[in-house]
Amino acid sequence: MFIRRVMKLESNNEKGSPNMPIDLSVLILTYNEAKHIERCIRSLKAVSNNIFIVDSFSTDDTVKICEALGANVYQRAWKNYADQFQWGLDNCPIETEWIMRMDADEYIDKDLMDEFPKLFVTDLDEIDGFYIRRKYYFLGKWIKYGTIYPLNLLRVWRHSKGRIENRWMDEHIVLVPEAKTARLLGHIIDDNLNTSRWWTDKHNKYADREMLDILDRKYELFPQDNSLRTDDDSSQAKIKRLVKENIYNRIPIFVRPLLYFLYRYFIWLGFLDGVRGFAFHFFQGYWYRSLVDLRVFEAERLLKNTKNNREKIEILEGFTGLQLKASN
Repeated sequence: MFIRRVMKLESNNEKGSPNMPIDLSVLILTYNEAKHIERCIRSLKAVSNNIFIVDSFSTDDTVKICEALGANVYQRAWKNYADQFQWGLDNCPIETEWIMRMDADEYIDKDLMDEFPKLFVTDLDEIDGFYIRRKYYFLGKWIKYGTIYPLNLLRVWRHSKGRIENRWMDEHIVLVPEAKTARLLGHIIDDNLNTSRWWTDKHNKYADREMLDILDRKYELFPQDNSLRTDDDSSQAKIKRLVKENIYNRIPIFVRPLLYFLYRYFIWLGFLDGVRGFAFHFFQGYWYRSLVDLRVFEAERLLKNTKNNREKIEILEGFTGLQLKASN
């Protein structure tokens, strides 16, 4: 397994031209994404005609917009991101060799649009997945500092070589152990247009999900598929997760969020992101992480006298309002 950086993509037998759709399918999950989904799909139309939407019964115009733009729409009740995305991988009629993961509030930049057609006419026999850099925007501002950029995410892979991790939060695509990966030069742009109220509501829900992952690692509450590897040992996502699980989570609760914020804001120069940058680093790095600690603290009190994992799951299901028991 290795990671190779794709610096320049040229081929003497190049067919077609940039912006010609290629043998790639894209899978997107949606729920009330009318504000974002047209922007997302139009950017992807430059590289793929095979766009699959798994919608959680939106009540706005999301489905109508997707269908008008030629996307294939399926609807299914929501449990969590990993469950919904894997259902899409397993049940959507995806016939292409390659697949791409996108969120509805993301789109691809011009560099990536131009890079894809050149990439897919080169010899890819040794490559099974591609990492793509993400640019994250908060209230319209690109957040460049505080460890936020660049973040390399595995977003394109051979359909037969990967699936999504069974986690409640921070789920990544995992590949078969022998898989080899490379990095692309273009970007995925993550620019949500909703208000800060929506953002804090979303992170309030994220706190429940991350709390479940923390307790799952402690009590082994949910079954895991160990047949696939996680990220490459040298990947950013792998390193950040190891740091979180082996260092951050061992620091006393409510102390670690403050240390993390100071680390991001001063050592990694988050203050250079300006006023909106301060708001992002404070709320995402301190407020949100404190909220996760509060959820864990409260849940542990509720679980104190439980005798087995079945009782723990029942209590956590009532506490979070999430469906945690396996469906029949």
